[in-house]
Amino acid sequence: MRIVALLTVRNEELYLQRCLQHLQQQNIEVCLIDNGSTDKTLEIAERFLGRCVFRIEHLSFNGLFEWERIMSQKSKLAQQIDADWFIHQDADEIREAPARFRNLHEGITHVDQAGYNAINLDEFDFVPMSEQENYEGTDYVLEMKQYYYFCPRKLHHIKIWKRTEMDMKLAEGGHRVEFDGLRVYPENFILRHYPFLSKQHAIKKYLERKFDPIELAKGMHVKRARFSEENFQFPDSEFVKQLSKDGKWDTSSPSQTHFFC
Repeated sequence: MRIVALLTVRNEELYLQRCLQHLQQQNIEVCLIDNGSTDKTLEIAERFLGRCVFRIEHLSFNGLFEWERIMSQKSKLAQQIDADWFIHQDADEIREAPARFRNLHEGITHVDQAGYNAINLDEFDFVPMSEQENYEGTDYVLEMKQYYYFCPRKLHHIKIWKRTEMDMKLAEGGHRVEFDGLRVYPENFILRHYPFLSKQHAIKKYLERKFDPIELAKGMHVKRARFSEENFQFPDSEFVKQLSKDGKWDTSSPSQTHFFC
C-alpha cells in the first residue's frame, strides 16, 4: 500500500532533515512542495530524493503566508498522485501510530483493512521551558521531554485520509479533511508538534511572518498575527506533562489555547 505525505515547506532547515528521516523510517513517501525557500531547505530535500522524497513541487512565494493557497495545492495533489492514503504533513510535526504498531505505515494499513477512510490525531506540543533551553541543531525529538496536550475540540486533526474520487478539501485551516462518506477510525494517532526550538526561534518565526489580509479578514491566524516578543511566555511547569518511557500519553487536562500566542 502506498502512503504519501504532502509536505509544504518554506525555510524549514531547522526541521526538515529530522522530519524526512522520520517519514523514511515510517515507510512513508513524500511529495514536497517548496514555497520559495531561501535557506538550505531545498538542499536538504534533494538529499532525500530516491529515499523517501519522490517529487519536489514549487509553489511561488508572494511575500505573504497564504494558507488557503497552500491547502488548495495539497488538495489538488491528493487528486493527482497515485497513492492509497495521504498525510497532510508540516515540517515541525512528527506523526506516529499507536504503540502496538511497528510504524505509521503498519498503523494506516490496519485502519484501511478495518474499513475506515480517515484518521484523527491527538496533538502533543513540545516546547522549551526557559530562555536557557535551545534545541536548534539538536535531535529535538529525542531531547525534548515535556509537552502539553492541545485539544480545543474533538476530531480537531483529521489529517490522514484514504484516496477518494469524491470532491475533497482540507478545511478549517487545514485541520480537517472533508469529503462525503468520511469514516474516522475510533482510535486517535499521535501528532508531536514542535512549534519552536528556542525563544529567539519563536520570535523570528512568528514576527517575520506576514499574513494574507484576505485570510485575516476571514478570522484566520488571529492569534499568530498578534504575536509579540513582549507577550511571549514559557509554560508554567505545572502546566506540562513528562514524556513517559512506556509510550503512554497523558490526555488529561487538555489545553484549548496555545500559551505563547
